[in-house]
Amino acid sequence: MPDAHETTAALHGSCACGQVKYEIHGELIGPVVYCHCWRCRKHSGSSFGTTAGVRRQDLRFTRGRSLLKHWTSSPGVNRYFAGCCGSPIYKQDTAQPDVYGFRLGTLDSNPGQTVQMHYMVDSTAPWVPLTDNLPRQAGGDGPFPGPAGKP
Repeated sequence: MPDAHETTAALHGSCACGQVKYEIHGELIGPVVYCHCWRCRKHSGSSFGTTAGVRRQDLRFTRGRSLLKHWTSSPGVNRYFAGCCGSPIYKQDTAQPDVYGFRLGTLDSNPGQTVQMHYMVDSTAPWVPLTDNLPRQAGGDGPFPGPAGKP
C-alpha cells in the first residue's frame, strides 16, 4: 500500500538521454492537442507538437532538474528543455504561472487520454494532410500561412 504522500496514478517521463526524469502527480488539464503553429514545429523538430496542460504543483523532477535550461520565446513565455540532450519538456507563461504547457512526447507512461483536437491549423505544414475527424481550431502564422500551407 502506498504511503500518504504517494499516488499510484503518477505519470512518468524523461528526456531523450534519460538524465532528466519527472513524475506528474495529477491529471492533465485541458485538451490534449496537436499544435501546428510554427513554434511547436520548430521546438519539436516535427510537423506539430503534442501538448496538454499540467499544474505546476503536480510536476516533480526526480532526477536532473539542474540540467533544465530555458529560453524566452516571447515576452513572458519561457520554454524549458533538457540541457543535456535538448528534449523540450514544458513552457511557462506568466499569464498562467500555475499551469505549464507540457510536451507529451517526453512521457514514458500512458496518460490515459488521446488527442482531442488540432490547434492552430492555419499554419499546418503543407506536407501534413489532416485526414482524421478531430475538431480543428483555426489560427497560426509563420512560414506556412493559410490552411495546409495555402496562401
